[in-house]
Amino acid sequence: MDKTINIEVAYAKPDEQMIVPLNVPVSTIAEQAIKKSQILIFFPEIDLKQNKIGIFSKPCKLDTLLRNKDRVEIYRPLIADPKEARRKKAAVKS
Repeated sequence: MDKTINIEVAYAKPDEQMIVPLNVPVSTIAEQAIKKSQILIFFPEIDLKQNKIGIFSKPCKLDTLLRNKDRVEIYRPLIADPKEARRKKAAVKS
């Protein structure tokens, strides 16, 4: 009998978020979980060749083997460079 694990696939925009719980085979990789979650249907702007992914905020690759209770997160591209934003904010306070 094949063993399964429980995982989640998550994606968030400023005004909307989705977390999809899944029960998948032990041999599932991140890309398979994302596709099985059907999150790509709800958020067609996601491009797995461009968007970075991670597991609990730690970057990973699409072929990363998942473990029980992992949460695969799909990240949006940054709108602004965080370092530059902090520099500008500090300059305004000076």
